[in-house]
Amino acid sequence: MSATAINQDMLLAVVEAMPGDKLAEARRAAAFRFAELGFPTVGQEDWKYTNLSVAAELGNEWLDAYVANGGQESDSRTGNLIAAVQNRIDAYWIILRDGFVDSNLPDVDGIRVSRIAEQGHRPLEGADAMSVFNTALLRDGLYVRAEPGAVPDKPIGILIIDNPENAMSQTRVMIDSGENSHLRIVECCLSSEAGRQFTNSIFEADLADGATLDHVRIQNRDEAHVSVNKLSAKLRRDSNFNHNSFDLGGALTRNDVNAEITGEGASVNLNGLYLAAGDQHIDNHTSIVHGVGPSTSEEEYRGILSGRSRCVFNGKVIVSPGADGTDSRQSNHNLLLSDRAEIDTKPELEIYADDVKCAHGATVGQLDETALFYLRTRGLGLDHARRIITRAFAAGTLSTLAVAECHDYLADVLDQRLANLIDAKQ
Repeated sequence: MSATAINQDMLLAVVEAMPGDKLAEARRAAAFRFAELGFPTVGQEDWKYTNLSVAAELGNEWLDAYVANGGQESDSRTGNLIAAVQNRIDAYWIILRDGFVDSNLPDVDGIRVSRIAEQGHRPLEGADAMSVFNTALLRDGLYVRAEPGAVPDKPIGILIIDNPENAMSQTRVMIDSGENSHLRIVECCLSSEAGRQFTNSIFEADLADGATLDHVRIQNRDEAHVSVNKLSAKLRRDSNFNHNSFDLGGALTRNDVNAEITGEGASVNLNGLYLAAGDQHIDNHTSIVHGVGPSTSEEEYRGILSGRSRCVFNGKVIVSPGADGTDSRQSNHNLLLSDRAEIDTKPELEIYADDVKCAHGATVGQLDETALFYLRTRGLGLDHARRIITRAFAAGTLSTLAVAECHDYLADVLDQRLANLIDAKQ
């Protein structure tokens, strides 16, 4: 068995032992499909920088524990952790622990919230290996439906808490936005305590004509955490998808963000910020497909790296044949605080139409010595000056925040994380 292989016999045994609920048939089919696919490896072009051997190790550990313990898992007290987020961000909160919805579902006008395992909503999507693996072991999940014209007065908050005492978790959130609805979602991903754990998460969004979905994802897990995350959004006529991602914690984080524009007048805005120190590895792969035109997309990801961290940005925009009137801009900017930090950046355009406006670019640099000197002459210490410059570099993402209610919480978390990066610059 290779380093990135899951024990297939054990996987099938666990799937058969799981409850006979509305997900049972999908789990069984996915388990057999995953036996053909296996985990992605560094030999595959899209995964050449991201080694999932630790994820596979933790996955096998979880499978063994599931059989040994009859499916029982550990829980931990997280009251203070929950309160620290809920008291700072005004939202209708839903809590997911290790993939399970464990809180009372909120009653919001125009919004239907339920558990995937109980309701059996639209089919589980995703043909890639990690999506199939998620389906094979999915035991619960969250479904949110915004009825046509619904505009809730507050965001929906999804607090995802993973407990390292359980080696692995599968999380799935499905969003359906009805015509002309406006849904705002804050997704906050945390660890309940220190320790190694692998989380495989799926976030799917389907936007009807004229719908708007604003989504902010904050990942601040334990420094030993490994996660693979996939976000998929399908946009129809005149719909809008605005997404912010903030990756602060974790040992290895892989994000795949895929947006498919299928209706004229639709727009996609992707903004990301990743802060990495020590030996952290953060890999962002994005894909925006303009299937029709006119349509627009704008994407900007920024990274601040220190220590021996390594980050990856691979952004691809595809303009399909006949998608005339497409307007797309993409950029990736990186600030290296250490000589040993590394960024691999690759913005891409594939254009198969004639009447388009498209641009892309990337920058990699270090702190501006002239700016540092200027601040030092004004009486600031070196670390204080560095912090001001790096904070200014990161502030651009806060200015495009899709959900304003989480601004103050994010600003404080970023300040704390930036201070740690400055201290760990070597």
